[in-house]
Amino acid sequence: MNALTIDNILSNRKNLERILDNMKDGIIAHDLSRRIFYFNKKAEEITGYRREEVLGKDCHEALGGPFCGSRCSFCGEQPTFLDTAEYPVNMISREGKPRRLEMTATMMRDNADRKVGVLATFRDVTDLFELRIKAREMTGFFNIIGRDDKMVEVFRQIKDVSGYNYPVHIFGETGTGKELVANAIHNESMRAGNPFVPINCGALPEGLIESELFGHVKGAFSGAIRDKKGRFELADKGTILLDEIAELPKLLQVKLLRFLQEGNFEKVGGEKTVSVDVRVVSATNKDLKKEVKKGAFREDLYYRLNVIPIHIPPIRERKSDIPLLVDHFLSKAPMVHGLRPVRMAHEALNMLMDYAWPGNVRELQNAVQFAIVRCKGKVIRPDDLPLELKDIIFEKPNRGPVRKLDEERVKAALTKTGGNKARAAKVLGVGRATLYRFLGDHPQALTDE
Repeated sequence: MNALTIDNILSNRKNLERILDNMKDGIIAHDLSRRIFYFNKKAEEITGYRREEVLGKDCHEALGGPFCGSRCSFCGEQPTFLDTAEYPVNMISREGKPRRLEMTATMMRDNADRKVGVLATFRDVTDLFELRIKAREMTGFFNIIGRDDKMVEVFRQIKDVSGYNYPVHIFGETGTGKELVANAIHNESMRAGNPFVPINCGALPEGLIESELFGHVKGAFSGAIRDKKGRFELADKGTILLDEIAELPKLLQVKLLRFLQEGNFEKVGGEKTVSVDVRVVSATNKDLKKEVKKGAFREDLYYRLNVIPIHIPPIRERKSDIPLLVDHFLSKAPMVHGLRPVRMAHEALNMLMDYAWPGNVRELQNAVQFAIVRCKGKVIRPDDLPLELKDIIFEKPNRGPVRKLDEERVKAALTKTGGNKARAAKVLGVGRATLYRFLGDHPQALTDE
């Protein structure tokens, strides 16, 4: 086929539409006024909107809001024009189903190189998440490392709440990564691209926390020399994380309750009502139900915050993730004099597996960093670990050569020990870390199938 024939085909509008309609990606094109002038069949399939419903309409109105969420370049008074931009988008289809898309937006120009509109191509990757879980390929999610079933359930919850603006309450022990989960909820939501504002309610004096949360006006108190925006104003259109929410004073609990009910507040010393659009995520390492029973936390506020609870398991309940976390921390370690430990010795990893980790992921990270500093070679050994880990007494493996693990032997050992992995490792004559790694790579060994 010669070039002239190809040009003739492409110059025919119907032929071009047939080509674009058979693409696997959705395609939307709009002018600089956001008026949609092209919408292919795959875009119909993904969004649930029919072509005739959206053509000629403002894309914000036709699709029920900014299709690109907070990353839309045409939302502000002065649109920002980028030649090409790639980003994830979370949207709600016309049928009310949350969809995750990978979007590429490209500026279109005419023959005189003038901007005339935007061409957006997108692919639905919603089902890839489930496929990765089923294939046991999930090793992390938004900087949260783990593939234990308990952590995979946390990943599912993060994904499930992304399409909604309901308050989320995250609870877990110190060091489990509550702020990481809150950040993941924000980045997975349609608010991604807008501010994520964390504040530790227990780290500020009682006299300052109201001003930090809601702001103050000039002259509200001694030292208030100018108006100041609070965290809620700074988080407008985004997400605020109220960490250590159990430490919030009773008077502030009342003000927070009012905000959750009405969406507005007054600054300290101010009379004007301020309204903002903020998603509230709270977190604590305390049991809020017990705090309510003690009278330390308002029951009505508890129910307002605890709409969607997410529990983050401690490390001792997901020890199979320890080798994964260690590898992650080692990979992030800075090079010193061109050297960096490349692995953890088997005996040292066993010590990490046997430790209770009251400080959870944060404590494990500190231990690995300590060992990196102490280590003089390429391998971290038991003597390089912190002192508290060296006092651990191990179960000695059986004497004799260690045989290669296989599913049949592992299943038999787990059956014999009633599912106790520590005892099963002893029966098999291997360290716990070796068994946990094997189970992570061969999850079917845990089933009877």
